[in-house]
Amino acid sequence: MWVWGLGAALVLALLVLAGALWRALAPREAGPGAQQAADLVVARMLPLQESLERTLRDEVQRTAQGQRADMAQQQQSLLQQGSEVARIQNEQIDGFRLQLGAMQQALSSGLQQQSAHQGEALARLSDSLSQQLRALAANNDSRLAEMRAQMESRLAAMQEGNEKKLEQMRQTVDEKLHATLEQRLGESFKQVAERLEQVHRGLGDMQVLARDVGSLNKVLTNVKTRGILGEVQLGALLEQVFTVEQYASNVEVVPGSGARVEFAIRLPQRGGGGGAGLGSGAGPGAAQGFEGTAPTWLPIDAKFPREDYERLIDAQERSDAAAVEAASKALEQRIRLEARTIREKYIAAPHTTDFAILFLPTEGLYAEVLRRPGLMQALQMEHRIILAGPTTLLAMLNSVQMGFRTLALERRSAEVWEVLGAVKTEFGKFGDVLAKTQKKLQEASNTIEAAAVRTRAMGRKLQEVQALPDDSARDLIGLPPDDEAGEGQALP
Repeated sequence: MWVWGLGAALVLALLVLAGALWRALAPREAGPGAQQAADLVVARMLPLQESLERTLRDEVQRTAQGQRADMAQQQQSLLQQGSEVARIQNEQIDGFRLQLGAMQQALSSGLQQQSAHQGEALARLSDSLSQQLRALAANNDSRLAEMRAQMESRLAAMQEGNEKKLEQMRQTVDEKLHATLEQRLGESFKQVAERLEQVHRGLGDMQVLARDVGSLNKVLTNVKTRGILGEVQLGALLEQVFTVEQYASNVEVVPGSGARVEFAIRLPQRGGGGGAGLGSGAGPGAAQGFEGTAPTWLPIDAKFPREDYERLIDAQERSDAAAVEAASKALEQRIRLEARTIREKYIAAPHTTDFAILFLPTEGLYAEVLRRPGLMQALQMEHRIILAGPTTLLAMLNSVQMGFRTLALERRSAEVWEVLGAVKTEFGKFGDVLAKTQKKLQEASNTIEAAAVRTRAMGRKLQEVQALPDDSARDLIGLPPDDEAGEGQALP
């Protein structure tokens, strides 16, 4: 503002100078005294004009330089702040991206290692069970052979003893009295009774063993009992991995069908209703994830085709290739039938998943089913059924539990992305504010540049005017002294 004041003062001085010149030049007829006075006034005004011109030029230059420096500093500060904010935001975004990548890589490597460990454990368990079964069969055969040999040797010994004693009795009948004969016969019959008692005791032990084997055979022969055995084993595996809120037994997975599957796993909804039951899978909060919406079930049914499996084992023990092939085909047909039954009864999306799990309670049965070429792939493609033994099912259940936790992590990642989106929106607004500030600074710079151009033009026009001394110029224009002017300029 004071620049414009100096410009106005300069214009006023020019007007005063012009008036003085006019007054000095107008009365030329007044005589030489008036002419001298006019010359004197002009001589005094020229130094004043030059002084004012220099002062105005210096002040304008200092003011323009100061304002340019201030604007440059402010612009540099704003640019540095914007660059720092952008760098921090980029570092945070890169950090989130690296953390997400590390978590995904750790989860992938953990799943691969777990799958490899489970495969090795399954192979070791299968070999161990096969060795134990072979050892048990060999042990039973050896024990039966030993018992048979002992019985035969005892019977042979008894027969030899009886024959010898009978021969002795025949030889001594004629030689000894009836009392001696009765005594010998009594002793012989006593020994025979003792031997027969021992034989009866051995037969009693055999009967107990046969009764135990019959009881076990009855348990394994009864379809309902075998189903209960597989169901109990399946329930124990589910109990090891999940809480009671994450699975259910005897579930009618298809509403209104009346068909109840032995076990089914509750799968959480991705829309936001099932997140409470994820995490560690423990605590009362696990049940809250299924309130308000119907859950999606993963059906699991246990089957134990014992007759087909026993025929296959017997054929393998006899080394009968034709019988082995026939028994294997029969077992395959039975598994296909069970898979089709499970598909028709228990798979109905969206109430259930588009696949189900068929649980085989023994590793030997599971291994025999896996030996059938293309059977597992056919069950998956045709009936959407996945076969699982005890070890394989445990690995699957652990994978499902890991999937629950991964879903929880994905939801937390979605929240992080929402926060990043809000930050991006605010950063866009900050860029708009910076653009407006830059526009205002550019307008101020243009205004100052225009004032400087006008000042230079006025200076060029006043170059021929002689400046007055400072005191005369101040008195003529009516400006305060330098000290007062400096104090007045410093006040704002």
